[in-house]
Amino acid sequence: MKVAATILPLLTAVSASCLHGTSLMPRAADGTVDINSYNYTNAGGPMVWYGLDSANHACSTGKNQSPIDIVTDDVDYSAAGSVKFHVPNADNAKFENLGSGLEVVLTNGTLVTKTNSYKLAQFHFHTPSEHRINEEHYPMESHFVFENTAGDIAVVAFLFELSQFGYSTPLFDSVFAHIGDIATPGTYTMTDGLDFTGITEHLNSHGIYQYSGSLTTPPCSEGVSWFISTEPLPLNVQSYNAVKHVLKFNARYTQNALGQENLVELASAEVTNSTSN
Repeated sequence: MKVAATILPLLTAVSASCLHGTSLMPRAADGTVDINSYNYTNAGGPMVWYGLDSANHACSTGKNQSPIDIVTDDVDYSAAGSVKFHVPNADNAKFENLGSGLEVVLTNGTLVTKTNSYKLAQFHFHTPSEHRINEEHYPMESHFVFENTAGDIAVVAFLFELSQFGYSTPLFDSVFAHIGDIATPGTYTMTDGLDFTGITEHLNSHGIYQYSGSLTTPPCSEGVSWFISTEPLPLNVQSYNAVKHVLKFNARYTQNALGQENLVELASAEVTNSTSN
């Protein structure tokens, strides 16, 4: 993908050694938040999410689970500009470490599609990416989660690719500027000012992968409308390392092809068959 040519107008010309805020001593976290009961390691990981709470049954039985490997020759596309993504700029927002991930709580955005309209609930991050494109994974992925009054959910997702030139997307520089403040799970801080102009223009300038899947975290509810930008956003190495240091690994493994049997059920059946023979 010709990342440099298509996204340079949206970038801030800072080098990888000049990430705003990282040279400052961490501030004290502003407060505490509850930690999620699930995680991505050992007995708290995706293979046993159903066992943590019966409400998570779709995690092990659903047949349209996310994330998936997006095969570009087979997936549906939305034309550039057909999805109306609008998030007003904000002076700050609550940035939380939930143990299972990092989440920015912001509720003043909207998403309008051909069939529905939604309100922003939050956006969060996964390292590495959860979705793959033709089996290729990316260093990081961000999910903007929207919901409407009927309880329908839509997610706008952006993949990240490490920049060869030290560029980064300004919005995420602002989010990650004080990531050291919430290195401890269960804490939160406030971001710097957030400007969504760049990612809005980015989404409007490129194609969008579209499919119906699920939440990638418990309860793994299905019927979620996914809209994933076909062009990755740039992320400088210093930002990535700072995020990875705190976020660590929090990506659900790629699920079976849409409509096919849940991988947990398949694995369970294989174990049952092998022990009965």
